[in-house]
Amino acid sequence: MAQTRTDAILGAAVIAAAVWFVVYAGQIAGLGQARAGYELTASFRSVEGVRVGADVRLGGVRIGSVGAMTLDPDSLRAELRLRIRDGIALPEDTLAVVATEGLLGGAFIELLPGGAPFDLAPGDRIEQTQSAVSLVTLLLRAVSGGDGAP
Repeated sequence: MAQTRTDAILGAAVIAAAVWFVVYAGQIAGLGQARAGYELTASFRSVEGVRVGADVRLGGVRIGSVGAMTLDPDSLRAELRLRIRDGIALPEDTLAVVATEGLLGGAFIELLPGGAPFDLAPGDRIEQTQSAVSLVTLLLRAVSGGDGAP
C-alpha cells in the first residue's frame, strides 16, 4: 500500500513537471502572442538567414516577429510580413535592416526609427530596407582586394 502511494505521488510530480516545462517552453517561444499586434510589410533584395518566426527588434529589444516570407514574382524581391507588438509606434521613415547576432548567430530584422512626424499604420509598407550582407561576398572582397567579382 505504501509503495502504491509513493508511486502515485512520484507519477503526479513527473506529470506536473512535464506540464510546467510545456508551459514554460511556450512562453519562451512566444506562443499565444502571435496574433497580438499589427502587421507591416517590407521588401528586401536578400533575407539570407532570416526565417519565419525570427525576431523583429528595436534598440535590441524584441518587439515582434517575422510572420511570413514570400517572393514577389514581379520584382524578384523577398517580401516579409512583420508582426509588431501593440503600443509600438514607428515613424513612417523607419529603416528595416537584416542583421545577424555574429558569425554563427541567427538573423533577425532590426528596425531603426527615423524622425518623421507621422507613424506607420497597420498594413503599411516599410519603404527603406537594407538587405543581408553575404559573408562569402565579404571574404571574396577581402581576399581579392576588389569588389568580389572574378
